Amino acid sequence: MTIQLTSSAFKEGGDIPRRHTCDGEDLSPSLSWTGIPAGTHSLALIVDDPDAPRGDWVHWVLVDLLPDLNGLPEGVAGTGTAGKNDFDRLGYGGPCPPRGSNHRYYFKLYALDQTLGLKPGATKVDVETAMTGHILAKGQLTGRYGR
Repeated sequence: MTIQLTSSAFKEGGDIPRRHTCDGEDLSPSLSWTGIPAGTHSLALIVDDPDAPRGDWVHWVLVDLLPDLNGLPEGVAGTGTAGKNDFDRLGYGGPCPPRGSNHRYYFKLYALDQTLGLKPGATKVDVETAMTGHILAKGQLTGRYGR
């Protein structure tokens, strides 16, 4: 099954507004979704940049979101359990590519048949390991940002 993941801040494949980046207010963009399957016990969100010079750069890890949510507001905090991003902090860290580059950012939402129960600060690898065999559906939204 596929989750339809969208944002009012940018369209699929479109430019992420400056306010959601390290060059602006560094606020997470609003997200909306539909298509969460029956039997979902929790949702997990991972945002990463596959174009980073050192390889995949993690911008946001958020787990154990309630399955009845249909989105997240801009600048969300206190919802679910925040994991650690590659800026070495909890929560959202916006796009911040090197000057002269334009990167893709993948917002990936997973519907899971269990809650993960991970502690704050869990990494993307921790989440992916815990999700193995428990993904009911996935949705993805891609944005771009360049400097």
